[in-house]
Amino acid sequence: MAAATTTAGEVQLTNLVNYTLVKLHVAMGLIFFIIVGLMGFLYSLQLDGIYPFPGIEFLSPGRVRMIHTAGAAYGFLVNMFTGLLYWAVPRFTGYKVFDEKYLGGFMFIGLQAAVLITVVAILFLGQADNVEWGETPWWLDPIIVAWLLLHAVQFGTPILKASQKAPLYVTGWYVSAMLVWTPLVVFMGNFIPRFWSAGSGAGAVQSTFIHDLVGLYVTPVAWGLMYYFVPVIMKKPMWSHGLSLLGFWGLAFFYPMNGVHHFLWSPIPMFAQYSAVFATVAIEFAVTSVLINFMMTLRGSAEVLKYNVPLRYMYTGAIFYWITCFQCAFHVTLTFQKVIHFTDWVTGHAHLIMFGTFGMWVLGMAEYVWPRLFGKETMYSKGMSEGAYWLLTIGVIAMFVDLTAAGLVQGFDWIGLNPWIDSVNFSKPFWYFRSVAGIMMLTGLLMYAMNFYKTATAGKGLEAQLRNA
Repeated sequence: MAAATTTAGEVQLTNLVNYTLVKLHVAMGLIFFIIVGLMGFLYSLQLDGIYPFPGIEFLSPGRVRMIHTAGAAYGFLVNMFTGLLYWAVPRFTGYKVFDEKYLGGFMFIGLQAAVLITVVAILFLGQADNVEWGETPWWLDPIIVAWLLLHAVQFGTPILKASQKAPLYVTGWYVSAMLVWTPLVVFMGNFIPRFWSAGSGAGAVQSTFIHDLVGLYVTPVAWGLMYYFVPVIMKKPMWSHGLSLLGFWGLAFFYPMNGVHHFLWSPIPMFAQYSAVFATVAIEFAVTSVLINFMMTLRGSAEVLKYNVPLRYMYTGAIFYWITCFQCAFHVTLTFQKVIHFTDWVTGHAHLIMFGTFGMWVLGMAEYVWPRLFGKETMYSKGMSEGAYWLLTIGVIAMFVDLTAAGLVQGFDWIGLNPWIDSVNFSKPFWYFRSVAGIMMLTGLLMYAMNFYKTATAGKGLEAQLRNA
């Protein structure tokens, strides 16, 4: 593991990090991201009436859509976050993870196997759970929970050691909470509805998985990594430690109650629905406090966004996060739900948070880390970095605006009690435009991946010649 710089402190930090595990997880995350992006684009063609595989059961649009969502969650995000944790946790704690060689290798192989088994089970066997974002077959869920417990041991060990010597930095708070919350969320959301509950009660419990997979896994690990990477890149501390803790406790207190807002106007008791509406509105204040903290940290240094593409990814994602939470605070109200429920508004919202926020964050973090894994300071091509960023950003904004507008058209058409086919015909122009936006995003993603490949391989031939001279 070669250090990117020659200072003694940096060498010591470098020796704490297993570069191979970071490379493997980030590379696999990027590969899966391209695959799930292709699956999403393929599914969009079904709505355009030009699906290229009609009548082929294992490539039916319903199965392809499940690969798009499950692959994004487990193949892309979990791989990326795990790789970035291998980079960040040893550095901010000063301790190595529990076991790099055996447990780290086993976890890497286990995660890829779980994703591939899910793909085979859904596409070729037609087996899937009826859980939003939890389509993995139920018999695979115990393995996922076991993996998450190993995940907690791997990263919890250095955090626990560090906490015994000094107060934890806020990244440690977020990551520690995620390590505890996530196995509980996966277990409750997948097993209780299947084996111990039924009816509307099962739906209420299942909602804890549907939304808390985002709120209690993706959000805390993503915000925690943001609190690590932004100060490191900007070489200045966060503006307010108090605001960082306010955001953390706001997330911890309000987010677990959000899930039922997926089932408004359902048989679930109204007190649970009202509490979900209240908690969803309240979480916007916690998110706003976090955004203020990051924006105030940027104050006086905004020009860095002109040339630092990784940081630009991160701040773009932060703004998108605030927009999605602000939007959510409105569309979870019962009045708004009458218009947008079951429409493309929800699809646009999901893409802005999963791709526009968390996707942009991990792409920015990975672009910062990747060249340093190979002893370099920057990516192979500044032009490809800029091109990928703008294609991805403009593409996801176009898709979000397009689907938001489509949702309003659909919702008001249904309220008007017009024939169903009218809403389909009204939606067609929006669906065509979504596919165009998807092409833009896929192009940006492929450009991003090519830059990664060139960064990893550029100069290797010359180095080999010098060694052999």
